[in-house]
Amino acid sequence: MTYRMPAEWTPHERTWMAWPGPNPTFTDDEELAGARTAWASVARAVRRFEPVTMVVAPGDAEGARALLGPEIELVERELDDAWMRDIGPTFVTDGTALAAVDWVFNGWGAQDWARWEHDSKIGRQVADVVGVPVHRSPLVNEGGAIHVDGEGTVLLTDTVQLGPGRNPEWTRAQVEAEIHARLGTTEAIWLPHGLAADYGLYGTQGHVDIVAAFARPGTVLVHSQRDPAHPDFERSRTYVELLRGRTDARGRPLEVVEVPAPTVLKDEGGDWVDYSYINHYLCNGAVILCAFDDPHDEVAAGIFRELFPDREVVLVDARTIFAAGGGIHCITQQQPKP
Repeated sequence: MTYRMPAEWTPHERTWMAWPGPNPTFTDDEELAGARTAWASVARAVRRFEPVTMVVAPGDAEGARALLGPEIELVERELDDAWMRDIGPTFVTDGTALAAVDWVFNGWGAQDWARWEHDSKIGRQVADVVGVPVHRSPLVNEGGAIHVDGEGTVLLTDTVQLGPGRNPEWTRAQVEAEIHARLGTTEAIWLPHGLAADYGLYGTQGHVDIVAAFARPGTVLVHSQRDPAHPDFERSRTYVELLRGRTDARGRPLEVVEVPAPTVLKDEGGDWVDYSYINHYLCNGAVILCAFDDPHDEVAAGIFRELFPDREVVLVDARTIFAAGGGIHCITQQQPKP
C-alpha cells in the first residue's frame, strides 16, 4: 500500500499548533507573552477557515484559552518548544486513510540551546490523538525541511538532511530513498543552503520552507532578495537559477515565481533578517501570509491573490515569530483529509 504526502493546498481536516512555554527561545516573560500573542493571532486567523488544535503544556491551558478563545481545541502534552511544523508528524495518505510519518527530532541538529526530550515524542502523540498509524523513520528531519507538490516532487536542502548535526552517516542517495519511501515522492530537488540568517542563533540551518514552496504542480515560489547589500541577494539568485533549470517528477520544467523580500534588511539589533513571504500557510480557503509592516506586504499579497484566486489572503504580523527563529508555516502543521 503506497502512502504519499498531499500538497498543502489540498483540503485539510484541521491544523495543529503548539503553545509557547518558557524555554531558551523565549528568554523572559515579556518575550514569552509576545510569542503567545503572536501564536494566538495565527491560530485565530486559521480558525476562520478550518478547525485548529493547540497542544499546550500541562498547566498552560487556562492562559492559552484566554488568548485563543473558545473555538480552538486544546490538548495537553509535555512540550519543550512551539514549532509544530518541525516537532509534529508529517501526515500521509493512501487515498482512503491517513498515517503519520514520525521523523527523528533532535533539536534542529542537536544545537546547544535546544531541548527536545518532550518535543521528540510529539509526532507520535499527535498521531495517537488523531487515531492513525505511525510510520517511524530513522531519518533526522523536520516538517519545515521538506516541501512537496503532491505529484512526486520534493524540495530539500543540503545543509539540513545532509548536515553533520542530523544525518552525518547518510549519503544523498540514502536520504532520497528514505524521503521517497515515506512521502511517496520520486524526484528530489536539492537547494545548496537556506537563507543567511537561518544559520544564526535559533536558526534551523537551512529549512527550505522559508526559501521555496510549491504553489501548484509545476510552479514554485522563491524568495527574492533584491538589495545587493543583503547576504541573501546572491543566495536567492542561486535558488532562482537552479530551480529554473529543473523539471518536476512529471517532467514539467518548473515555472519560478519570484516573491520580493521585505524592504527591511536588519533587525533592531543590527543583525540581518530572513523575513520571507515564502513561509506562508495554506489552509482551507485561505492563504495565511506573513506580514512585516513593510511596503512589500501588499506586493506579496497581490502575487498570492493572483496565484490563489479562490482563496482569501490574510496578512498576519510575523515579526515576533521570526525573532524567535521561524514564521507562520513553521508553527502550523496540516492534517489533510484523506
